[in-house]
Amino acid sequence: MAAVKRGAEMRLVETTIGRALLSEIMPEGLSFDLINKPMNKRAISSVINACYRTLGLKETVVFADQLMYTGFDYATRAGVSFGVDDMVVPEQKPGILEIAEQEVKDIQDQYASGLVTDGERYNKVVDIWSRTNDQVAKAMMTKLGSEIVVDARGEDAQQESFNSIYMMADSGARGSAAQIRQLAGMRGLMAKPDGSIIETPITANFREGLDVLQYFISTHGARKGLADTALKTANSGYLTRRLVDVAQDLVVTGPDCGTDEGLLMTPLVEGGDVVEPLRDRVLGRVTAVDVLGPKDGVVVLEQGTLLDEQAVTDLEAASIDQVLVRSPITCATRYGVCAQCYGRDLARGHRVDKGESVGVIAAQSSVTPVRSSRCARSTLAVPRHVRLRSAVLRSRRRAHQNARDKNRAA
Repeated sequence: MAAVKRGAEMRLVETTIGRALLSEIMPEGLSFDLINKPMNKRAISSVINACYRTLGLKETVVFADQLMYTGFDYATRAGVSFGVDDMVVPEQKPGILEIAEQEVKDIQDQYASGLVTDGERYNKVVDIWSRTNDQVAKAMMTKLGSEIVVDARGEDAQQESFNSIYMMADSGARGSAAQIRQLAGMRGLMAKPDGSIIETPITANFREGLDVLQYFISTHGARKGLADTALKTANSGYLTRRLVDVAQDLVVTGPDCGTDEGLLMTPLVEGGDVVEPLRDRVLGRVTAVDVLGPKDGVVVLEQGTLLDEQAVTDLEAASIDQVLVRSPITCATRYGVCAQCYGRDLARGHRVDKGESVGVIAAQSSVTPVRSSRCARSTLAVPRHVRLRSAVLRSRRRAHQNARDKNRAA
């Protein structure tokens, strides 16, 4: 238990020593409940965001500095590192591999009998090993993520693990589940420099050690990584230049174009699962028309409302599943885009200012995930991404040119 003072109120709360120390640097006006939970990278971001929204820029800058110094201090004292015993290989791994090998053998028998083509055999084998890799990784993370300890009553109890590798990845400080999987799970399928996948997986991990064939296969992945680093840097730089070229004229030129057109936003659903909820899709946008409640028709949000965190919470409370929002695509401004159609400045948290070069920001932001991504699917999406963005901006330029020609003719 710790005594926590927020303003004039003093109360006892059940917490940990680390959270009590963190509360000492928290500015007045923030609830202790914000930090009375496991503080991973996302939770710290939400605390800083809440501080900025509640107390403003100056308090947030001071708090972020104190948070940094406190973090460095206690990270240095903790001296978190890891040894070979922290790489825990799951007991279920041999059984999972045995099932996968039998499935692959069945596929090979089907191919030998002429029941499937070579392409179908290859795809099925790759799918089997990809699924097996995920199963081993899941078993490994479950094993790493919990441990048995003795509680205050002297009885065995299960709690979240203090394994160094798990803490580094789970907190968001360094590493990821995909990297831990290679340490204690299985390395999995490797890709050749041309992008094709080698169907023979590396079933071992770095904890167990690789045999000669597995080491040779793993060199393909290393070579592809080095080749991609050299090639993608040049490609992403060229992509940035092309996107900036077509988007540089898009500047916030006025407060409101007056249009009531927009885009109808709904949750993104794939296979029955909500991939992106409505609140994430409309946050920072401006409503194009009044938003009415689905049952009683009462106005929940008026036309022209900036959808901030409180507004999207109101939308969820009213069970609204679609909203018509302003968009730069439907903006009626002749040159550039208006502030209402653009919405919130994501860097500063308020409505975008006049003169902001939003086109260049969008171009640079679009390239950053492509540059940092190691997923082949992301790199394949780049040409289509460029074509779509270029087509939209070319159509806007043509519309502006036609409007100028009409004005000259008049």
